[in-house]
Amino acid sequence: MKDKEMLLDGQQKKTGVSRRTFLKTVTGTAAGIGISQMFNPALISALEKALETHPVLWIQGQGCSGCSVSLLNNVDPSIADVLLKVISLQYHPTVMASEGETALENLYHIAEKYKGKFSLAIEGAIPMAANGKYCNFGELDHKEITMVDIAKDLGAKAGSVLAVGTCAAYGGIPAAEGNQTGATGVMDFFHIYHIKTPVVNIPGCPSHPDWIVGSIVHLLTKGLPELDDDGRPVVFFGENIHDNCPRVKEYDAGEMSEKLSDAKGCRMDLGCKGPDTYADCYKRKWNSGMNWCVDNAVCIGCVEPGFPDLSSPFYEPA
Repeated sequence: MKDKEMLLDGQQKKTGVSRRTFLKTVTGTAAGIGISQMFNPALISALEKALETHPVLWIQGQGCSGCSVSLLNNVDPSIADVLLKVISLQYHPTVMASEGETALENLYHIAEKYKGKFSLAIEGAIPMAANGKYCNFGELDHKEITMVDIAKDLGAKAGSVLAVGTCAAYGGIPAAEGNQTGATGVMDFFHIYHIKTPVVNIPGCPSHPDWIVGSIVHLLTKGLPELDDDGRPVVFFGENIHDNCPRVKEYDAGEMSEKLSDAKGCRMDLGCKGPDTYADCYKRKWNSGMNWCVDNAVCIGCVEPGFPDLSSPFYEPA
C-alpha cells in the first residue's frame, strides 16, 4: 500500500463535497476544541502537514465493529472526505482493500517508520485469557498474532492511542459479568504491561463519529485534548445528560412518565441513566443529527465505565 487512497476499495479520489465545504464543516465541528476560526490557515496547513507525518493505524479486537460502522456512516463530511483529507488512515481492516500478510507487513512498516509519531486507534476490548487466543489478529511468517500481541507491540510504539468505543475504553459488553475471555479496556491493559503511551478514551456504544474525528483532529493540530477523570475528552464528555435533557423541566416539576410512549414526563422511573452519564449527545445527536436515545427511549449510560453491568437492567430505576 503506497497511499491512504488504497484503503478505499472502489472509492474515487474525487468526491461530491468541495474542499471549501469540507474545511468549513471540519473546522466548525472542531470549534469546540479550541479551533475557533472557520478558515484558519494555520489549521489547514497543520492538517495537510499532518497527513504526511502523522498516520493513523486502526486495529480491531473483541467487539462488533459498531464504532467503525458509526464512523463510516458519517454524512457531512462524507467518510471518503474524512479518510482522504483529514485522517491519514494507513490501516483499517474494515475499509482497506489489502488483506493477509501484505496488510500486516504494511502495518508493521508504518509503525516502524513513524515510531513515536503515529496514532493507534483501538476498537474493541483486548481479551487476555488463554494467552490472548480468544482473538487472533492474523498470521505473519507462519506465526499467529493475537490481539494481545499487536496491542502490546503497537501500543508501545505509538505516539498516542485512541480507545474507540466503550469496549476499547473500559471493556464494555465483552467484559460484562459472565465473560470467559478476560476482556480488558486499553488503559487497564497498558497498566498491566507498563506501557506509558498516553490514551484518549472515546467511549460510546457506538462512539459518535464527531467524537472520533474531532479527537483525531485535535491530536493532529494541538496534541492531546483535556481529559476527564475517566480519560475522555472534556469537550465531548463534559456535560451531564440529565441536566440537558428536554424533559428536565418536567423532572423539576415532579412529573414522571409511567410508560415510554408517554409524550410528557421524566423517564427516570423507567430506567433513564442520564443523571449519571456525561456526553454531549443531546446537542450532537445521531444519524446525521436526526435523533438520540432520549427521543425514543432512555439513556442507558453507554459512555460510562462499568457499562453494561452498572446500568443494567436498562429499563429499571438505578
